[in-house]
Amino acid sequence: MFISIPQPVLALMDRLESAGHQVWVVGGCVRDSLLGLTPHDWDMCTDARPEETQAVFRAYPLVLAGVKHGTVAVVTEAGPVEITTFRTEGGYDDARHPGWVRFERDIGADLSRRDFTVNAIAYNPRAGLCDPWGGQHDLQNRILRAVGEAEKRFTEDGLRILRGVRFAARFRLQPEKKTLDAMIHLAHTLSGQARERVFAELCGFLPVAEVQDMLTFAPVLVAAIPELGKLIHFDQHNPHHIYDVYTHSAHVLANTPPDLPLRWAALLHDVGKPDTFSMDEKGVGHFYGHARRSAELADGILRGLKAPNALRERVTTLIAHHSASRDCSRQENDKSLRRLLRKLGEETMHQLLLLDRADETGKGTPPDTAAGHRVEQMLQRILEEQPCLSVNRLAVNGRELMALGIPQGRELGRILNRLLDEVTDGELENEKEALLLRARVLMEE
Repeated sequence: MFISIPQPVLALMDRLESAGHQVWVVGGCVRDSLLGLTPHDWDMCTDARPEETQAVFRAYPLVLAGVKHGTVAVVTEAGPVEITTFRTEGGYDDARHPGWVRFERDIGADLSRRDFTVNAIAYNPRAGLCDPWGGQHDLQNRILRAVGEAEKRFTEDGLRILRGVRFAARFRLQPEKKTLDAMIHLAHTLSGQARERVFAELCGFLPVAEVQDMLTFAPVLVAAIPELGKLIHFDQHNPHHIYDVYTHSAHVLANTPPDLPLRWAALLHDVGKPDTFSMDEKGVGHFYGHARRSAELADGILRGLKAPNALRERVTTLIAHHSASRDCSRQENDKSLRRLLRKLGEETMHQLLLLDRADETGKGTPPDTAAGHRVEQMLQRILEEQPCLSVNRLAVNGRELMALGIPQGRELGRILNRLLDEVTDGELENEKEALLLRARVLMEE
């Protein structure tokens, strides 16, 4: 088996070997290469102790942030390359960090501490693959298998459970039974993991997730986001929905493009349904106000996960307005859509249409695509008109209105926004004279 290693990485390997040390590329770069993918990073492992590695590369810029765990990063023209001493570790009292690290001289001992067999493969151009746990076989058969005893691996580091979920979805791997059982059994340990690390793993999973991933790993996802638990088996009692709320959400997520805010919005768009459920005299379920409630819950979930503010705000905006575009399609004119476009902006509006389309097709019943098409056509027509969607696009400005005698401050803002409303609604032309005349009337009112 031949793996093409970039020249700067090969040069580092040659330098270590010339100094009498073993060296291998290892982990994700080997896994990706075996899958025919281009690795983003190249990591190496060696029998050289950290101080020996530093001595070999004394002429290179070095990053020593991980040196106490055996990692020396060597900065090359292709970027930093991490070189880690063979090691074993143990004493994971916090289910995350090893209590002790022992440096080894054997590559096999180092590979035995890794999380999954597909990541426990090393390669050297002269020695070939070192694959004591059968990772290449598991890759070929699309199997996710923990190295050694699965429960021990996940007890050492609970975050490995979510990493496994991400790997399974990204590389279309099927977890073998013992590995999946251990992931589910120990999923509760995710509550003790740093929230930002849980968020990062979920962000890696959601863009590549399919419906079956959402169903297979539902207990793990609920452990990471407890609010999802109420959605499982929640019967919607609605002829338009054949799925429970969780399964519906899984289909919606899988039907959206792999855009991160859009996928988060799809995951959480109905998280407020159980809180707003009611049933009429005919036994039909309703969820009045669920979009607003879902947005509130999503905001709390994303704050708890320490998500960036920009992502959180985009996600909650999409959730709060999901299904609004279908409401616009029922209007006899496009006034509601114009106002929604003004409020959300063009980019968010396009994302909202994608979410609404996925929401409709994720019900499991024949979708009403006509409403979505109507809104898309209306939106296209409005955008072709280059509409005035903000105060600074009005044909008059604040100084010109103040010249009419309108005082600066709240009153000026009120009149500017009123003018914008009327222009947006098509009731007033965005022309200077017409706006000034209307401003005088509003001032007198």
